[in-house]
Amino acid sequence: MHAIKTRLKIFLIIFFALIVTGTLGFMFIENRSLIDSAYFVIITMATVGYGDVHPVTQSGKIFTIILVIMGVGTFLGVIGNLTEFMLAKREIESRMEKLNMVIGVFFSEVGMGLMDMFSKYDPDFDIIRPELIITGQWTDRDFHNAGEDAHKHNYGVDISKVDLENLKKFLFEKRSFLVRLLENPVLMEHQSFTDLLRATFHLTEELAYRNDFVNLPKPDGDHLAVDIKRVFHLIVSEWLDYIKYLKKNYPFLFSLALRTNPFDDKAAVVINKT
Repeated sequence: MHAIKTRLKIFLIIFFALIVTGTLGFMFIENRSLIDSAYFVIITMATVGYGDVHPVTQSGKIFTIILVIMGVGTFLGVIGNLTEFMLAKREIESRMEKLNMVIGVFFSEVGMGLMDMFSKYDPDFDIIRPELIITGQWTDRDFHNAGEDAHKHNYGVDISKVDLENLKKFLFEKRSFLVRLLENPVLMEHQSFTDLLRATFHLTEELAYRNDFVNLPKPDGDHLAVDIKRVFHLIVSEWLDYIKYLKKNYPFLFSLALRTNPFDDKAAVVINKT
């Protein structure tokens, strides 16, 4: 996609440069008006042919030959690259649509449960919690500000509050699901979500290798706290982006997301008000 955009920009620059140069050239050589000269250049480069306006001098005909040789290829290059760009954009949008479906499944299966647990481990989470109570009136600016605040928050983990055995069981049950997600080639186009999956899978592996959490040494507990913090930081940012996407594209899914917000103590799936 980047290569296509670069080629298109180059062809457009050359195309408009030829239009300007050709217009000035015909104004000088053929003594035509600005409109006639620009019209002459466009129909020449588009290979439409001439009607009432055509070169009459020898110099004008030579200049037209040069313009045809340079201009027609440039014009076709613009059309070809523009078509390729539109098709590539449509393909990317289709892949991103599928990717957001995968992200939605991740939050349904794993993400929501992790955020609910992790928010109880952070002794300072109430500082950031109000910024994550999303409403139907949120704008792009609100999501941006919440994302900034979430990124700056120093996620803490009081390892003494963490039920490591329960966390291990939860993640271990989702292990095969996480592996299948990592195998999805579409995810390579979404670096932040890929980072989240890898961090989550790493935490799963760390817990899987430990059989005793009762006599856990403090250095090891601190190590696991860092792994939890890493996932927590990444998952909140990704969740905000996903909710923003739902608001723009799927209002019914956005409504459910608001009613299942793991950070909103007043959130309820059952609708009691019309």
